[in-house]
Amino acid sequence: MKIFKFKYSKIATAFIYLGLALAATAFALNLYYLLTEGIDGAYNPAYPIIRYVLMFFVSILLAVILISLLVSSYYAVGDGVLKTSFGIIKSKYKLTDIENIILDRETNKLILQFKTQTFISVVVKPEWYEDFVNALLEKNPDINYSVKSKENTPDDNEKKK
Repeated sequence: MKIFKFKYSKIATAFIYLGLALAATAFALNLYYLLTEGIDGAYNPAYPIIRYVLMFFVSILLAVILISLLVSSYYAVGDGVLKTSFGIIKSKYKLTDIENIILDRETNKLILQFKTQTFISVVVKPEWYEDFVNALLEKNPDINYSVKSKENTPDDNEKKK
């Protein structure tokens, strides 16, 4: 099984790290307030307990989701399936359902079209496009591969099937 890591844009990566910083700050502030204020001074101790538990839960959940996005986001081409994983969200596609692969040079995107008239945009490093396409074509040579650009180069025309 060949694995290709998901490539986040610089802005998306910055937002993920910002979210991690916010989660850590929320956790630290909640812990500070728990240690300094406690629940003894509250008229009804149920309210601070619920508040602290929810804040710990939300900050830990946010951190887990964001870390999973960084660590576990990839495309895997295996025996008969294309697996996509974006953190905790996972999908499988049958390779026999892929009808076309289009490399759009104007937008620098790789698009997979399925027989069901749906598509997905593959977000990996542009240097990996050829390896990714070759891995798919190895497993299913019936997939049509084309390159879309304003002006096709002779090399692009050779890639078309």
